[in-house]
Amino acid sequence: MKVITLKSRFKILAFILCSFCFACNNTSYKEDVMTNAVEISEDFEIAESDKIISKYKTDQSNIPLGLKIIKSANARYKVKNVKEATYKIKAIAQKHGAYISDLRFQNDLYKKENRFTIKVPQKYFDIVMDSVNTVVDFVEYENITTKDVTEEYIDLETRLKTKLEVKERYESILRKNAKTVEDILKTEDKLRIIQEEIESAQGRLKYLTNKVSFSTIQIDLYESVDYIEEPKSYTKTFLDKSKEGISNGWFFIESFIIVLINIWPLLIIGLASFFLVRKRLKK
Repeated sequence: MKVITLKSRFKILAFILCSFCFACNNTSYKEDVMTNAVEISEDFEIAESDKIISKYKTDQSNIPLGLKIIKSANARYKVKNVKEATYKIKAIAQKHGAYISDLRFQNDLYKKENRFTIKVPQKYFDIVMDSVNTVVDFVEYENITTKDVTEEYIDLETRLKTKLEVKERYESILRKNAKTVEDILKTEDKLRIIQEEIESAQGRLKYLTNKVSFSTIQIDLYESVDYIEEPKSYTKTFLDKSKEGISNGWFFIESFIIVLINIWPLLIIGLASFFLVRKRLKK
């Protein structure tokens, strides 16, 4: 029988301890690798999300300062449920400071349709359009138009500034130089004309500012429904006939009472004659 010496026992114990430490270190290394991989994956997803969100900011920063552009869109979409899709689009609009200017709902034998207009701040125009696409099932068409009114806007501002300066000069003339009634009337007439032109320019500027600030999105949502043919004839049920009979009976009673009210003098004469004849016959 082979006897294991004390020295051999120490060697075996040392080997077991080394193997256990190596296994623990290897497990710790794998855990560190997996943790680092998860952190890298999360960082990548966050970076991609930030990239998508910042896309719109980049698009806006590429637009030259002072450029006046009117944006509008006209789109038609097919959805599974018109009311549900309309509710979701309203929520999207409210989230981005937009509002519904008008709404028209139509329901017939073939489809349900809802038409409405969204007034959205220009900086959220593209975001709202992309968000609407996540709600609908099928895009029938999308038409987006832009109109550059920068030249007209600058021209109006320049003309308005000039007219305001002219108005100030006429007011100064009216206060200092107009001595006679004729001079006063002429100056006031000039002021009236200038004031009308100023108000017209201010109105046009306000209109353009509103059109530039708020873009218009015209949306048509429709939902297909199963066609149900209208019946050629309608058979009344017992309940319908009973209701109609009660209604006709009440109408007859009303008519009879009204007739009696209208002929009350004849009734009195008839009753008087009846009792008079009856009394004579008894004699």
